[in-house]
Amino acid sequence: MSSNTLLRSVRALLRCTSRSPASPVGSPARRFLRATPVRLYYNRTGAGAADTGGSVPVLTVDLRSDTVTKPGPAMRRAMAEAEVGDDVFGEDPTVNELQKMATDIFGMEAALFMPSGTMSNLISVMVHCRERGDEMILGDLSHLHIYEQGGSAQLAGVHSTTVTTLPNGTFDLDQLDSKIRHGYPDAHYPRSRLVCVENTHNILGGRVVPLPFLQELRSLADQYGLALHMDGARLMNAAAALGVHPSVILKHCHSVSVCLSKGLGAPVGTMLAGSKDFIQRAVRARKALGGGMRQSGILAAAGKIALSDMPGRLDEDHRNARSFAEALTQCDPPLYQVDLAAMETNIVRFVLHDPGLSPTEFCELMGTVSEAEVDALGQGVSVLMFPHVGGTVRAVWHLGISEEDTQLAIKKAQFVAHQRSLTSGRGR
Repeated sequence: MSSNTLLRSVRALLRCTSRSPASPVGSPARRFLRATPVRLYYNRTGAGAADTGGSVPVLTVDLRSDTVTKPGPAMRRAMAEAEVGDDVFGEDPTVNELQKMATDIFGMEAALFMPSGTMSNLISVMVHCRERGDEMILGDLSHLHIYEQGGSAQLAGVHSTTVTTLPNGTFDLDQLDSKIRHGYPDAHYPRSRLVCVENTHNILGGRVVPLPFLQELRSLADQYGLALHMDGARLMNAAAALGVHPSVILKHCHSVSVCLSKGLGAPVGTMLAGSKDFIQRAVRARKALGGGMRQSGILAAAGKIALSDMPGRLDEDHRNARSFAEALTQCDPPLYQVDLAAMETNIVRFVLHDPGLSPTEFCELMGTVSEAEVDALGQGVSVLMFPHVGGTVRAVWHLGISEEDTQLAIKKAQFVAHQRSLTSGRGR
């Protein structure tokens, strides 16, 4: 299945749902991205033993999302010992330290600690689009457009128009140009104020937006006086994949939202960054939405470890994800199809060759342990995944999944393929 065919399937499914360049090894970027490994901050494995009532324990490998990460002992200790104050008054020292750290890492003038990425993206839209009826332009497969409940329209009164998302997470700039409104204050049209881009791209399996595209996109935005916001929930994965400092990516953006509670392992929080004026306005919007927190340094302490120590280990997730993807392509009998060229970070999306096996049924098989599996593998392994858009299955690597866990997941996928061939008669 080609990338374009898969995209058409994705869009069709979403419509149905709606109706129903690497840096040198010694460079600052490499030193930042390859910081001290963080095995001290989480337990060795995500494969936790679960007693099913039988004599054989079941090991669980949770690949549903990188949101399932949990803070380890060192992160919990930092949270317990954090110095706190009233953040609404600007008096929480740990929050202030986290915001200063984010400012430096992202190369922005200021930053703000947010409860969630959805609120952070919404506030970015509210600040950039200051009048009700303003318009933003974004990809038709973007997280902000698909998964955030239309909050920009519900709560901010901001109109959206979409451009077609391409297989690498970009969009055609000529099409974007054609969507920009001109002639304000013509009474018939909204006013174009904002362009949003997603990096890495969630629906497209963790694709990294190329730097030349961002440069051209910013040039076009500047030409028409538009702001450029990046939904960078997995920005640090993009930086690790490109081998650059995050600020290299963000020099093309007016604002960014970066999640701390995905692959970076904090329990809560997102960082919003931009100009000083942008953040000042964002503080007001956060308060209006109920996002003003008090002694939130307890959470910010985890965020500090997430930003300082966790980026250096993201390459590990990328390697493990690729190992799994490559193993699927080599599986005999061939049940799985993976576009390895699209495998850039920590997300693996694949298609099942068997038309009689739906993604939902496959995920049930991967999560269930049978006696035959225990006999064949000597143990039981429950691998948790999600059925995804376009008839695919998604698996996401994170700091709770080790190389050993990855090998367990590979063995389980091979076992399911073998068992499927027997039941369908192809193995006879």
